[in-house]
Amino acid sequence: MNAAKGELFSDALMQEIKGRFHYVDHDMTGRERLYFDNAGGSFRLKAAVEQFARIDALPDNPERIHELALFLQAVQARGTDDVRTILNAKGGSVYASLTASGGMFDMVRAIAEHVPGTNMVTTALEHPSSFDAMSLYAGRLGKELRVAKSNPVTGGVDVDEIVGLVDKDTALLSVIYASNISGAKLDIQQIVERARRIKPDLYIVVDAVQHAPHGLIDLQKTPIDGINIAPYKFFGCRGSGMSWLSERASVLPHHKLAGKKKDFWDLGSAATWQFAVVTEIVNYVCWLGAQFAPSDDRRALFVTGIQKIELHERALLSHMLDGDDGTPGLRRMDGVKVFLDYEDLTKRDLILAIGIDNLEHAQAVREYEKRGVIVYERVATSLYSKRMLDSFGLEGAVRVSPLHCNSVADVRRFLRVTLEIQQALAVAAPLAMKAG
Repeated sequence: MNAAKGELFSDALMQEIKGRFHYVDHDMTGRERLYFDNAGGSFRLKAAVEQFARIDALPDNPERIHELALFLQAVQARGTDDVRTILNAKGGSVYASLTASGGMFDMVRAIAEHVPGTNMVTTALEHPSSFDAMSLYAGRLGKELRVAKSNPVTGGVDVDEIVGLVDKDTALLSVIYASNISGAKLDIQQIVERARRIKPDLYIVVDAVQHAPHGLIDLQKTPIDGINIAPYKFFGCRGSGMSWLSERASVLPHHKLAGKKKDFWDLGSAATWQFAVVTEIVNYVCWLGAQFAPSDDRRALFVTGIQKIELHERALLSHMLDGDDGTPGLRRMDGVKVFLDYEDLTKRDLILAIGIDNLEHAQAVREYEKRGVIVYERVATSLYSKRMLDSFGLEGAVRVSPLHCNSVADVRRFLRVTLEIQQALAVAAPLAMKAG
């Protein structure tokens, strides 16, 4: 195995994996479709959707003492444990919110309002939910907001750039795990270690929404104070965000009912299906891990499963970039640009930003859809991408984001469609010039 280039699942396992998800090869009408916009959502596990419906159909209040209420309490406890399984988190508090964005705002507020310091540090590549939360509370509290610049070569943010902004008066450091434009992974372990050398008690929060479905998170190696994930981007269901807070962060003053424990963050009765869906996500990744290294330890199975997902996706990424003897990759297609391309694929999640010469990005998205491929444009007029694109000096890009339940055959189809779009433009351009 060449780890730098990844390792594909076997054809037999690939078919099993596809069978566990809804709408991988067809849309809801039965039409053939490639959905390569998983950075904006993700394929849904059939088991997760089934559990959502099963649990949410129950009228029972989990805060009661009868049999089904106790069952719901057990479901919530199991899901809470499984959030910790995903993160390798010990202790602390798990917080279920309507969205991961809401969870991030709540965590930033609690720390910013109650931890002394004159400045807060973040990066140019943050999702608006974390960047805007940092900006809002820095402004409200009179703290300086320091923003680490992106690196247009790697597509990420250099560790030196981030820790160079941290000092003994930094109240909070907020960083994203991986860019949702370039797919570049930040070196969270180095960021945490080096920032804490400067200020040992520094509070750190991490936005892991984009990265969690693609690679391993280990809070024992990266001891932070808050992290969020979004089940709907992790094979689960929309309408749920999950956050974890360290013991010291969880007891900072925050919105809660006065009678609840200091480290309790949920407001109102829990939506138990949120926890049931997390358990199905972990069940699936553990099932996948067991195909390679059977174990009685749930975290060990999860680690193997997510590592195999990462390797398969790296192989898909390599194939998209370099192609094979029968299909040229994006790097070898005339008239196609791969933005923020970087040779070391071990530092990438499965996201690509591309452009097609003489084709506006939104129009490119429509051309792909005509051919049964769903991608998405990221343009500088969008509140979700302007700051990131500006930092890279880009006006826009077509974002391409498959998932591990896609096969190399799916990637070949995508490459053929890209070639078809580019060739159609090449034919049309001389005709347009002649007509003019």
